[in-house]
Amino acid sequence: MNYYSQPNPYESPVDIGTLPAALAETSARTTFIRRVYVHVFAAVLLFTGIEAAIFTLVPEETLRGTMGMLLGGRFGWLMVIGAFMAASWLAQSLANSESSKGMQYAGLMLYIVAQALIFVPLLYIAQRTAPGTIPAAGLLTLLIFGGLTMFVVLTKADFSGWGQYLWWAGIASIGVVVAAIFFNFQLGVWFAAAMVGLASVYILYDTSNILHRYRTDQYVAASLALFASITMLFYNILRLLMAFNRRD
Repeated sequence: MNYYSQPNPYESPVDIGTLPAALAETSARTTFIRRVYVHVFAAVLLFTGIEAAIFTLVPEETLRGTMGMLLGGRFGWLMVIGAFMAASWLAQSLANSESSKGMQYAGLMLYIVAQALIFVPLLYIAQRTAPGTIPAAGLLTLLIFGGLTMFVVLTKADFSGWGQYLWWAGIASIGVVVAAIFFNFQLGVWFAAAMVGLASVYILYDTSNILHRYRTDQYVAASLALFASITMLFYNILRLLMAFNRRD
């Protein structure tokens, strides 16, 4: 969790009286895992498509004016963060809903759109000051995500017990961001590096939950959680690369 919210649940995603995918038949478990990663891939594609549409279709003057409004005042960005966190909470609630698949997909879609919008200021700045950092951040995110995923798959490690610690770490990161806004200080490279580390641990946690904790019908909720961690990793890797670029 960071200032754009990580919607992983505090508690285990498995309801009492139900079986996790790890205890399901091999075919059901394989189908569940394939569905999760197909949904994550689709979420990344949709996220990328929304960003491309925004930067292609929205006039430069409109983007510049919006960025000035959001970033010009001390509390404008705080309001945006608050709105995003509310949208993330709603998206998580819908994705974990037992009522219908339609509600679950509505939650996933809401979260993808919210992430795409919260990324716009950072991508706008990166595109105009260090455009090469965007594909570099994407490649690094893919490599780190792939390595962490393989580690969990090969070791079959269960990190589901880390949920409460990650939740508190997320709360602490939000507190640091709010303090930075109120007291007008820069978070800097070290905070971005710490957030990269936190996002990496979240990927371990999410992947472990996918293998050990989620039910076979919870692939939408599982994909939302993993997508959130991937975007969190990408966001902070991009911030790090931009910071290093400014130092050169």
